[in-house]
Amino acid sequence: MEERSEEPQAFSVRVFTLQEEMTAEEARMDTHEEEVQVHAEVSREQQISVCRQRGEQELTLLLTRGPEAQQVTVQDGNRALVFQFAVSKEMDCCQVGAQSFLVTVGQLSLLLQFKTPADMKNFQRLLRRGGDEETEGDKNGNKNAERSQKRSRRNPSMLETRVANAPPECYQFHTCLSQQQSSLQDFQRTATYHSAILFNEMDFRDKVVLDVCCGSGILSLFAVQAGATRVYAVESNPMAKFTQILVQGNRLSERICILEGEVEEVSCPDMVDVIVSEPIGYMLLNERVMESFLYARKWLKPNGLMFPSYGDIHLAPFTDEQLYFEHHARASFWQQRNFYGVNLSALHSPAGDEFFRQPIVDPFDVQILMARSVKHCINFMEAKQEDLHRMEIPFVFTLLQSGLVHGLAFWFDVAYMGSKSTVWLSTAPTEPLTRWYQVRCLLQTPLFAKLGQTLSGTVLLAVNNRNSYDIHMTATVDQSGFRSGNILDLKNPFFRMCI
Repeated sequence: MEERSEEPQAFSVRVFTLQEEMTAEEARMDTHEEEVQVHAEVSREQQISVCRQRGEQELTLLLTRGPEAQQVTVQDGNRALVFQFAVSKEMDCCQVGAQSFLVTVGQLSLLLQFKTPADMKNFQRLLRRGGDEETEGDKNGNKNAERSQKRSRRNPSMLETRVANAPPECYQFHTCLSQQQSSLQDFQRTATYHSAILFNEMDFRDKVVLDVCCGSGILSLFAVQAGATRVYAVESNPMAKFTQILVQGNRLSERICILEGEVEEVSCPDMVDVIVSEPIGYMLLNERVMESFLYARKWLKPNGLMFPSYGDIHLAPFTDEQLYFEHHARASFWQQRNFYGVNLSALHSPAGDEFFRQPIVDPFDVQILMARSVKHCINFMEAKQEDLHRMEIPFVFTLLQSGLVHGLAFWFDVAYMGSKSTVWLSTAPTEPLTRWYQVRCLLQTPLFAKLGQTLSGTVLLAVNNRNSYDIHMTATVDQSGFRSGNILDLKNPFFRMCI
């Protein structure tokens, strides 16, 4: 049977190897013409062979389909092999900016800089397509294209499988750095952390610091600015590679050590004086990073500090007739009885139920609040991980105005309590807007209440298996006995965010 042959896909690239030690990077800069052969064992059956090159040298990347997997080969102008490896499950990869691609195989990381953004997109597309073509039918020589295409839907590519199986907070194929940029550009967030650390410089000077889920490593850099002698920054791949690049770019490799992995998996070499982190999500607790922050307390010295130190979750009833009917209207799409000849109306009621289970992330005018807020306090110095798995917040509101109660609004404050000063970060509707906005949860049925009456009930935050919380709300107008509630999924919010 005649085998199908394919021409290798060629791309013009520049290649940068990311070194773990600064001295290795300096050695590379000093020996421009030197080529060092590196062999890193990836698995029992695979090895990667690499020659370190000057970053300014233009190379040719060839993507070919081997008998078992795709092969990535890079050659210099004389067609000499620079490196070659097979695409596999062991390969971590992530887009960097508009035209670069980071690949990690074993202990080696390579930054592939393509000539144009279009080249990089084509490279990514071919990686996916190559995995799709590697189906059982292909191996048996079946040339039926239609059947092969159907099988490919059931057998996603290696790259797509890795993306689908990876935790969303750890692996973002297209947004490794865009999410970090969003965080850094939040002035209230970044300036508050900078002030909290620098205002309490005496707590960091000559101290050992642990930065949990460090992201870009900005808090580690702030800790060094405040005089920390050693910082251990914990982050998983692929972000850990970028953190290392930023640390090296600021020539701080001797003071900031990147611990690659989840905080529950790594081992911190020393007990620390301060733990810093940004373990914050919508309603403070979404994504459940706070549990990792509390776990890291095992390495905190007696009388050590945690930044943030404690947090308050605020809730208050609100009235917003426009929002309520707007949410109802979202399901009107499913009322159509002739959508390309299809009657969708059978799903109108389920769609409405699903929309009402979505917390609404947006800013709002403080005047819609109908009572003073109630708060639930969490002391990060004392709380246990299991304390965050189920939190019941009882409330009794005395209404300051008459009207329909459409739901409960949530926001949070966190405090950074140092020896010299305590700095607050607030997401209240009265404060400048942050990337966390505020969150509103609608009741299934609005409740009418009069000025001076009381609204009582509970909010139960229960962890789910989606790294988030289910929100169970019950509310009763005590004087009339009218009652309403709702169950919402914090992992699936509706981003309204219109001012």
